[in-house]
Amino acid sequence: RRAQAVCIPAIHLHMTAATMQVSQKHFEKAQEQLKLLKKDPGNETKLKLYALFKQATEGPCSSPKPGMLDFVKKAKWDAWNSLGNLSQDNARQKYTELVSSLVSAESADQKKDASPEEGRHDGYETILVTTKNSITKIMFNRPDRKNAINHKMYREIIKALEEAGKDDSTIAVITGSGDYYSSGNDLNNFTNIQSGEMKKMAEDGAVLLKEFVDHFIDFPKPLIAVVNGPAIGICVTVLGLCDIVYASDRATFHCPFSQLGQSPEGCSSYLFPKIMGLAKASEILLFNKKLTAAEACAQGLVTEVFPDRTFEKEVWARLEAYASLPKNSLAVSKQLLRSMEKEKLHAVNSKECEVLKERWLSDECLNAIVSFFQKKSKL
Repeated sequence: RRAQAVCIPAIHLHMTAATMQVSQKHFEKAQEQLKLLKKDPGNETKLKLYALFKQATEGPCSSPKPGMLDFVKKAKWDAWNSLGNLSQDNARQKYTELVSSLVSAESADQKKDASPEEGRHDGYETILVTTKNSITKIMFNRPDRKNAINHKMYREIIKALEEAGKDDSTIAVITGSGDYYSSGNDLNNFTNIQSGEMKKMAEDGAVLLKEFVDHFIDFPKPLIAVVNGPAIGICVTVLGLCDIVYASDRATFHCPFSQLGQSPEGCSSYLFPKIMGLAKASEILLFNKKLTAAEACAQGLVTEVFPDRTFEKEVWARLEAYASLPKNSLAVSKQLLRSMEKEKLHAVNSKECEVLKERWLSDECLNAIVSFFQKKSKL
């Protein structure tokens, strides 16, 4: 009996130790697999991974809460602290499972890429670019981030517009993947900045934005926006530089510039009053009024609205008909229409970027963005 009493716990301890060893082994393997991922899983997932790793290796959060202006450290602290008293074993397990799901998803994507879509252009991560039936399609492709535009995406859209302007296509089309057309600027562009780097961030951001908008102004072929869902910020303002804008009836159009302590861009300070009148433009650009697709169409920003259930079918049938028209005739006519105002548009773009650079460095803008993240964290 005494031997059994000693023996049973010993077996139990041995089994527990073996289980922990396997769990630790899988945990370490997951860390190595994470390093091999090619696709950025997004900030929300990265925060989960960070929190689970800290919980698995150090236990519940015991660090002092960072200041409100330290966006990155505060987000990490909040994520870790939200795990409460989750055990280290469970944190290891959840971390391993999350990495495994990311690996599986990337593997599935790679299988799709093994037989790429006809006419697909290589070299892009945040957008999909294809050329088919004389149409080059540029599709925002960050659906997990509502197609928010980060710095990489800005540069890739610039590159895609340059290529589309020179290829054999007749027209170019911009659209979004998933439920959103685009949620505009990824505000995480503003979160990884140290206080001493703010001026450089603002200057570099203004240069990048100016180059981005310049490419819309100078695009030599008909450029058509196919707005498949909600559009926000920069992706609304540059619609004024497109030749045609088709929208699903579930699309909305929102420019929350003053709400974020910022100012208009994309030549909208000039084109929106010209398109819809000063009073209507002021509601949108100054007072953050969100338009439905029908309202945007009535005010001249959108060319035509289609029922969502038939949107893709109707629009693409029409675009294929446009693409069958004589290519050079379309290009020459487009450039003639734009030539009268091209110099003015470039001047407006330069001025808007200068003003935005000042806005980004202002306390008002910083406080507005902090407020935005605070509200978002409470949702």
